[in-house]
Amino acid sequence: MSESKKLNLNRVEMPKQEPELRRHNFEEVAFGYSDEQAVEEAGRCLQCKKPRCMEGCPVGLDIPSFIEAVRDGDMREAVRITKSKNSLPGICGRVCPQEVQCEERCVLAKKGAPIAIGRIERYIADWELAQKGRNRPEIQPPTGKRVAVVGSGPAGLTCAAELARMGHQVTIFEALHDAGGVLIYGIPEFRLPKGIVRSEVEYIKSLGVDLELDSVIGRLVKLNELFERGFDAIFLGIGAGAPRFLNIPGENLSGVYSANEYLTRVNLMKAYRFPEYDTPISQGRKVAVVGGGNVAMDSARCACRLGAKEVHVVYRRSEAEMPARLEEVENAKEEGVIFDFLTNPTRFLGDDRGRVVAMEVIEMELGKPDASGRRRPVEKAGSEHLVDVDTAIIAVGTVPNPLIPSSTPGLDTTKWGTLVADENGRTTLEAVWAGGDITTGGATVISAMGAGKLAAADMDQWLRQGGAWKS
Repeated sequence: MSESKKLNLNRVEMPKQEPELRRHNFEEVAFGYSDEQAVEEAGRCLQCKKPRCMEGCPVGLDIPSFIEAVRDGDMREAVRITKSKNSLPGICGRVCPQEVQCEERCVLAKKGAPIAIGRIERYIADWELAQKGRNRPEIQPPTGKRVAVVGSGPAGLTCAAELARMGHQVTIFEALHDAGGVLIYGIPEFRLPKGIVRSEVEYIKSLGVDLELDSVIGRLVKLNELFERGFDAIFLGIGAGAPRFLNIPGENLSGVYSANEYLTRVNLMKAYRFPEYDTPISQGRKVAVVGGGNVAMDSARCACRLGAKEVHVVYRRSEAEMPARLEEVENAKEEGVIFDFLTNPTRFLGDDRGRVVAMEVIEMELGKPDASGRRRPVEKAGSEHLVDVDTAIIAVGTVPNPLIPSSTPGLDTTKWGTLVADENGRTTLEAVWAGGDITTGGATVISAMGAGKLAAADMDQWLRQGGAWKS
C-alpha cells in the first residue's frame, strides 16, 4: 500500500429502484454504476503491493489490475484482464458474495469501506456487452480431444470455456430447454436478468463450444454411451437441483411449494408474465417462506411482486445466523418482507379441499454452537401457535438428483448423495470429473465456477498426457 495515498472511505453506492416501485415489477433492482461512479470507486483502490483481495477470489482474478484499468479509463484492458480468468463476469458481478470473499479481505474492509469489487466487475461486463464486438481470448491450437460437459450451470459453463480455450472440442449437454442451470431457473430476473445469462452463454459458444439442449444424460444417454460416441473425458456439473423438505404433517397440501418448483415456474417458465406465458401459479395473499438463505429471499421477493398482501420469512435461528447475503436481506426488508426469527414450522393445516390455510409454528431459542459453528436452535416448550397462511414455500436447501449416479456403475456418492471427488474434481470413475453443487451440496455460483476451473486444468493435463477412457 502506498504510504502517501490518503484513505478514501466514501464507498460509492450503486443506484437502484425505489422499494415501492420495484416491489411491483421484475426489472433489475440495481441500475449499475455510471462511468463517473465506476471511475470514482476504482480511484479509491490503494493498489496494495500484496493484494489480499485476490486471495478471496475462487477463480483467481487479478483484481487490482482490472480496477486500475477502470480508474485509467482503459476499458478494453479492463475487459481483457477480467475475461482472462472469468468467463462470466456479468453474472459474478451481480450474484457473487463478494462481501465474504474478495471484499472481506480488502485492506479498507477494516475501516468498513472495502472497494466495491463486484460492482466494478459488473460495470466492466456491462460495458463490454454494450459494445458491438466482444473480447475474444487467445485459443490454443486444436488438440483433437473431445470433452462432454453435462450441465450448463456455472460449473459447467466455466469448465467448458476453459477447456475450449485450451484447444479441446467441447460439447455441453443441458437437460432443460434453456442454458444456464440455476442461473436461469433459480435466480429471479430482478436480481440476475436472463439476458445477461444468455449473453454469457453466447460468449462461451463463440469459443467453439457446442450446446445440446433437452439432453437428459443418465436417461436418454448413459455416460458410457458418451464415451462410445467418441468423447475422451466427461465433466459433471449437474448441480443439486432436487428440493429438500421439512418432513412435517401437511407438507403435501395444495399451496405448499418447494422453492425449486416455485422459482422454476416464475423464472424459467415466466409465470410472472401469465397469461402471455402459459404458466399459471397459485399465488396467495398471505405467504410464508421457510428458510434463511438467498433462495428464501428470492422466493419471498417474488411473492411480493406477484401480489401477496403479506409475506413472512420464517427462520429458526436469529438474523445474525442467516446465510443469505446482507444486501438481499436489506432489499427484502425494504420491499416489505416480514421476518419471523426464532420460529420453526411443525405442521401445515388444510381445508376440506386439501388446500393449506394455516401453519403451526413453535418458538425457538439459541443453544450451544453445532457443527456449522452457529448456535443450535432449541424448541421452547409450550410455545406452539397457529398462523394463517394460504401459500407456503419451503426453501431449506437442495440435494443432488440421483439420476446419473444411480445409472452409472462405479460413480461413488457420499451419504448426502453428492459425488465423491478429489480436490481437482476427479471422481471414482476413470475419465470423469465433477464440480459445483453436485460435489459440495448447495453453495455459491463463484465456488462452482472455481471448481469448474480447477477440473478443466486437471482434465487438460490428463488429456495431453494420453489419458483415455477404459471400457
